Amino acid sequence: MVHMERVDLNLLGPLAALLTERHVSRAAELAGMSQPAMSRALQRLRDTFGDELLVRAPGGYRLTPRAERIQTRLGAVVPRLETLFAPETFVPGEAAEAFRIAGTDYASVVVPALFRRVFRESPHSTLDFGRWHDGIVEDIDHGRVDLLFHAAGKVSSGLRTEHLFDDPFLCVMARDHPLAEGPRPTLEDYLDAAHVVVGTVGGRQIAIDDPLDRHHRPRRAALSVPYHSVAARAVPGTSLIATLPRRFAVEHATDPALRVLPAPHEIGPLRYHMAWHPRLDDDPAQRWLRDTVRAVVTE
Repeated sequence: MVHMERVDLNLLGPLAALLTERHVSRAAELAGMSQPAMSRALQRLRDTFGDELLVRAPGGYRLTPRAERIQTRLGAVVPRLETLFAPETFVPGEAAEAFRIAGTDYASVVVPALFRRVFRESPHSTLDFGRWHDGIVEDIDHGRVDLLFHAAGKVSSGLRTEHLFDDPFLCVMARDHPLAEGPRPTLEDYLDAAHVVVGTVGGRQIAIDDPLDRHHRPRRAALSVPYHSVAARAVPGTSLIATLPRRFAVEHATDPALRVLPAPHEIGPLRYHMAWHPRLDDDPAQRWLRDTVRAVVTE
């Protein structure tokens, strides 16, 4: 039995050329090698197989019986090896990839356009959109999620993170809220109010609460909900303020029961990202998916 670690795969090219041409000089030309290099390759092949492979005969060389059997088998092996070592490509129109993405319900400002584009360009592929949860990084690590949409800075130091866009926050409140008549609430008035908090990460709306907590000025969370859509619907008839990203909040701007105002100047925008595991950096299908996301968010 031949141990593969003792076999030089670089000899496959010269072997195929020698068996095809049955002549050292012509085989060297076919393989793009010098004649001395091909002669050395032939000697190494003879040592590897324990057979002469090519023997002199009138008018050139002849294959030994072992070489003839090798040539037959090589015809089936080489195309497979070429396929194995060829650069991977992704042809969207022909591929049937199963993409797995995840995010909070805020991703609804991005994913509908992403869905349309993916299914238009890669109609045989599928998409699974999973919800954000506190164990999402473990899902990415174990390959259960390919691409994550998130508003946190870095969800994990082991993931690739790319900034997609910023989205300023707006305050959604009841039409008769005491702050509804002003152009923009001050931070003091904002902090004095009761809030509905979208608990996306550990029960907190970290894009807002983390900066406020660092300045020791926390909000008063009267209600915590898991979804942005629930936060907006919880406001009518209450004194609550829901602080939502503009792309989400503007959907409620025409609701006669609500008033939508800019958030205090001190509250920075939501910075939206996508994240993936480094092992997917060079995967052609995943690179195409990320490129598609980039195209969608810039449309």
